[in-house]
Amino acid sequence: TFSVEVLPEIDSTNTELMRRARAGQLDPVLLVAERQTAGRGRLGRDWSSASAGDELPAGLTFSLGLPLAPVDWSGLSLAVGLSVVESLHPALQLKWPNDVWLQDRKLAGILIETASVGEQRYAVIGVGINIVAPPAQDLRTLPAGLREVLPEIDAPAALTRVAAPLVRAVRQFEASGFGPLRQAFHARDRLYGHEVVCSD
Repeated sequence: TFSVEVLPEIDSTNTELMRRARAGQLDPVLLVAERQTAGRGRLGRDWSSASAGDELPAGLTFSLGLPLAPVDWSGLSLAVGLSVVESLHPALQLKWPNDVWLQDRKLAGILIETASVGEQRYAVIGVGINIVAPPAQDLRTLPAGLREVLPEIDAPAALTRVAAPLVRAVRQFEASGFGPLRQAFHARDRLYGHEVVCSD
């Protein structure tokens, strides 16, 4: 059982759930923000949730927090990404380790953090989805918006598509790990079978 909270504004849904976990609040919760003022992506990058004209919000930002105890944590971000793309649209692909792409443009990002409290480990899974593509200024990868493939969708409808399957996917990962998802992940892996150049 999860509680669901929707806040009009917060610094970051991930930051808030990490604060709560460190204060001993370990209940499963889905925290949704209509606007983030200090959203974060991987490697400390900003994740903007600005509005698009009169439409608020232009993106969907939420974090799922829950105690989690998988045998092996490796592959959790891949399992989360797979759940997100499978819930949204067949045209979406995953760019390792945590980006959702539409063709060669970024449509969504995932940030997973954990906090150890006593003997329990609390996972915070943050997801940010562009409903409308934001301006491309200062972005290394051009952005995409979900309305390009689902013209009528809005943030609440996107949340309805994603939330329940994500909870099931995380619980399935906790029980079975990434192994059973490997083939499905390869089918959505943007880089699978391609030569890549790695840099640190």
